[in-house]
Amino acid sequence: MRSNTGSDDLSESTDSQPDASLDRAVLVSDLQKYPIESAFSSATAFRNTKQEVEIDGPRSENKWYALQVRPRFEKIVGLHLNHKGYEEYLPLYRSRRRWSDRIKEVDLPLFPGYIFCKFDVSHRLPILLVPGVMSVVGMGRSPLAVAEDEITAVQNVVKSGLTYQPSGFITTGQMARVERGPLRGLVGIVVATKKNCRLVISVNLLQRSVWVEIDSDSVMPVSAAGQQTATARV
Repeated sequence: MRSNTGSDDLSESTDSQPDASLDRAVLVSDLQKYPIESAFSSATAFRNTKQEVEIDGPRSENKWYALQVRPRFEKIVGLHLNHKGYEEYLPLYRSRRRWSDRIKEVDLPLFPGYIFCKFDVSHRLPILLVPGVMSVVGMGRSPLAVAEDEITAVQNVVKSGLTYQPSGFITTGQMARVERGPLRGLVGIVVATKKNCRLVISVNLLQRSVWVEIDSDSVMPVSAAGQQTATARV
């Protein structure tokens, strides 16, 4: 499987992000280099062919796919996709960065180098023409969809209001289900620490995980009979 991720340590990935003071400047600079309109002009030559394919060719269901993008291009790609009418999702997390004179919080991509987009994979040419997009993640030359449950789990964590961070890829451990609170019904792997309890969810295609702090009293172990189903949901 070509995921280009392996089991990389995400601490290295997140530390490589630009300083907050440069984040806006970089985004503006990238927009100037790759204006949104350019994505349309570069696709003009393919427009008639694309329309014919969509009319005559078979269509498949819109699904979530992970797009591998150039470093620090997650936000600019998201703007292009949104402007073109695609449903895109770039989950962010809050990170504290220390300078010599202050500490500032910045929003960084939860999965550096990737953004999610929902589209018909049989008509992915306009996606690949977006400035900054390198490929659709998959196996070899065949794109693979991200499980809907995994996207939903990430979305629920991001909007929960709880503390969450990127994590190294975790595939083994005690499965548990959250019984109450904003994440009620979410299933993941429980990781105990000295100070708190963390629930880990994963995007298996990217081999990346996310942990979220939860109340240890709010989770219940998943029975052995239901563990296989629970694993499929994480």
